[in-house]
Amino acid sequence: MKPLAQRVRRPIPQEDAGRLGSGPALGGRPELSLSLQFADARHRAELPRHKVARWIRAALESPGEITVRIVGAEEGQALNRDYRAKDYATNVLTFDYTHEPAISADLVLCAPVIAREAAELGVTLQAHYAHMLVHGTLHAQGFDHEDDEEARVMEARETTLMRSLGFADPYSK
Repeated sequence: MKPLAQRVRRPIPQEDAGRLGSGPALGGRPELSLSLQFADARHRAELPRHKVARWIRAALESPGEITVRIVGAEEGQALNRDYRAKDYATNVLTFDYTHEPAISADLVLCAPVIAREAAELGVTLQAHYAHMLVHGTLHAQGFDHEDDEEARVMEARETTLMRSLGFADPYSK
């Protein structure tokens, strides 16, 4: 079984890089500056900006500037091939740049992969998007799952966060 996501430390082009501030963090959560981009506008309805911001904020441990880009299979495959030498589209790629004083990262989510996985897992599309955004945000802060202990720690954190957001444990199946 391949990992859920991979962390990549190289920049990607920003076709639509206007950053939008989020105002004061909600519920004591760190400040978030979020740019939400859609390669295909049809996916815009699946991911309302306020929900994306809520899911990312839940996983942030310090202030963050995060761009989320929702892509199709072709762009997802090209990025995965160019930056990871893996010639297939994956669910989420995390490009992390800085951890201090603020998290700076790009999260690239491949809409067709996420839709397929949600159906296979028997979860809602929003639940799987929330999980992948939490997962990618944790990667942006240095969490990883390269070995069993790292995976145990990261998965436990994801489970706690997903439950706090009203979703089921993503690893319970």
